[in-house]
Amino acid sequence: MRIIISPAKQMRTDTDTFACTETPVFLEKTAILKDRISSLSFDEQKKLWACNDKIAKQNAERFANMDLKNSLTPALLAYDGIQYTYMAPAVFEDGQLTYVQKHLRILSGFYGVLKPMDGVVPYRLEMQSKAAVAGCRNLYDFWGDNLYKEVMDDSRILINLASREYAKCVEKYLQPEDRFVTCIFGELVNGKVVQKGVYAKMARGEMVRFMAGIQAEKPEQIIYFDWSGYQFDEGRSSEKEYVFVRAERSL
Repeated sequence: MRIIISPAKQMRTDTDTFACTETPVFLEKTAILKDRISSLSFDEQKKLWACNDKIAKQNAERFANMDLKNSLTPALLAYDGIQYTYMAPAVFEDGQLTYVQKHLRILSGFYGVLKPMDGVVPYRLEMQSKAAVAGCRNLYDFWGDNLYKEVMDDSRILINLASREYAKCVEKYLQPEDRFVTCIFGELVNGKVVQKGVYAKMARGEMVRFMAGIQAEKPEQIIYFDWSGYQFDEGRSSEKEYVFVRAERSL
């Protein structure tokens, strides 16, 4: 069983907490993207990143000086977002780091697929960015079915904790024998399940930590997740969607 999650836009460097143990599997394709983005003008880069001048300047400098093989940070520590904060990998207990290294995969527009202890550098490149490279019109075409093939293991089971932007990189290539379980984290508002971005990201991070804590090997084990007030809603769930809800609120 594998678990897929999204990256975070913000990144940091941490070469002290854990040592990197592996190299990203698609590093050659990453180098192609690096060269392409570095060749763009500042205005073209800013348009690609869809950000303000400050962020664009920071990332233009990153790409201009980027070394994909040195001063690397383990991927699990490199992403500085809500999901990763609530996952809290820096304080994993015994066995949890080993578990995520085996089961967890981070999808990335720049690196493709990352194991938690793969060494990475800070970058900015969302999967939905309109980056035309190597004869491909966008990153979805550039990566093709490579990400699906890399994340799928012999169990043919994927637990989807990724955003729609990243999940569809894998979902469109699913085969009849695959099981793809998407976790929905929401709250009941007037009888309907409503997902709110920040809270969903928090719950996704906590779910990874929960799964690592119980060493989950089957989807059925994760229905016992009850952190932050969430409860599994069997009536609203299916083989393809596990729905977790918090207490009802009125508008």
